Amino acid sequence: MKHERNSSENGKRFVAYFRVSTVRQGESGLGLEAQRKSVADFVRNSGGEIVADFVEIESGKRADRPQLSEAVALCQKQGYTLCVAKLDRLARNLHFVTTLQRSKVDFVAVDNASATPFVIHILCAVAEAEAVAISQRTKSALEAFKARGGTLGNPRFAEALPKANAARCERAKERNGKLLAIVNEIKAKTGLSKLAELAEALNLRGIKTARGNAWTPSHVFNLLNSVAA
Repeated sequence: MKHERNSSENGKRFVAYFRVSTVRQGESGLGLEAQRKSVADFVRNSGGEIVADFVEIESGKRADRPQLSEAVALCQKQGYTLCVAKLDRLARNLHFVTTLQRSKVDFVAVDNASATPFVIHILCAVAEAEAVAISQRTKSALEAFKARGGTLGNPRFAEALPKANAARCERAKERNGKLLAIVNEIKAKTGLSKLAELAEALNLRGIKTARGNAWTPSHVFNLLNSVAA
């Protein structure tokens, strides 16, 4: 999700990019607030300003991240600098970072603010190699465990599944109930009733969907029907 801000005439302008790996982290703010503070402190100390920020909920191993793509496109168009809290917020994929560098977009990682593009390239190569090594060590450990007769997974999976599903449904019901209360409040205070209007109102309040996305009319429609059901 993107937030744009008015910019002044002085100082370097940054586009902040934040990434969390799970929907739960995105909703709770775990990890996100630390990234925001780190970037905000860096930009303030450098005498610059954040003109837009993008939040992505995605695995670092994937390169198809629309929020990052939008952030890079904005930097290319306006000449802004992309800023992340840590280098691994970009990716653990060397090819991906190389592609970003070739886009000619200036970017800075707060934890390696003085690093040159060459140093960043080396750091990403090391991070990628470590990720591969961790994956291989995990695979080898699981194979050794199976060879000793161990059984992977929950041995009481069939018994646990209904309980897990019931708990998930209960959480969804509770969340939808709270969202419906907000929608009803918006209706009462503003007189808005169209799905598109309600979606925009939720987005303006900074409320995300369960998957961390911006609201659309179809999301509101599904919410109203899920509660009615």
